[in-house]
Amino acid sequence: MELRVFLQTHALGDLIPWPVQAGAAERYDLTIGEAEETILQLGLLPARYQRNRQTITVGMQLRLFRSRVVVIGSGGLGGYIIEELARLGVGHLVVVDPDIFEEHNLNRQILSSPAHLGAPKVAVAAARVREINPAVTITPIQDAFSATNGRKMLEGADAVVDGLDSITTRLELVELCREMAIPVVHGAIGGWYGQVATQLPGEDISPYIFGRWAEPKGVETRLGNPSFTPAVVASLQVAETCKVLLGEGESLRQRMLFVNLLDMEFEEVRIEPPLAAVGE
Repeated sequence: MELRVFLQTHALGDLIPWPVQAGAAERYDLTIGEAEETILQLGLLPARYQRNRQTITVGMQLRLFRSRVVVIGSGGLGGYIIEELARLGVGHLVVVDPDIFEEHNLNRQILSSPAHLGAPKVAVAAARVREINPAVTITPIQDAFSATNGRKMLEGADAVVDGLDSITTRLELVELCREMAIPVVHGAIGGWYGQVATQLPGEDISPYIFGRWAEPKGVETRLGNPSFTPAVVASLQVAETCKVLLGEGESLRQRMLFVNLLDMEFEEVRIEPPLAAVGE
């Protein structure tokens, strides 16, 4: 009760400034996240989210805070995905990646820097999230996702986001999400181009996301990736993830969005026939 009175007394309208949130956590021996949940439960809004409010209500912000999202990969796509989900206010991020930062990552991976060369990508991601939004709980897993160990990684997830660069592993991820009835937002990039699709429980996008491509890596092995392509595609993935978590808008289910930044064209293709249900 004292915490609620403290927050209500120090609110500026319905906003709780950061010093008040941090002060409440220290005064009442709470984590920043615990203080944030109480703020949102009171119908108040941490001031950091005030530019969300015309798009995301306080109730929706609470739903995002109580969500758990697993990001597989924290490189080109994954770095932007992690950054944006943390700023959005998703309360628990699980980040999976076995790799360290290398010099060739510096042109496009937002979490990379010369100072981080040789550092585990998930450790850098965790430090970044704690810096930009201490209310977010982040669980870094420095391991490669596979069909063997993936089930434990995905347990309790409200959504999964694909930031991988391996076709084989992507297909394993999509299949496991289908088995576990977890929504997964797929994204892939190469050069000026990208694609995004969403698989909801009861659906299967695996036959469609790479067609007859037989190589273990995607076209990025030939085309490379400039700085802007992962930023665009990752942002589309985060928008999809936000809609999935909130149950808002129309997701990219049963359709694929193809991105051509060279000609600035966005093409939507329906996925037909209807997607297979789990168990079929």
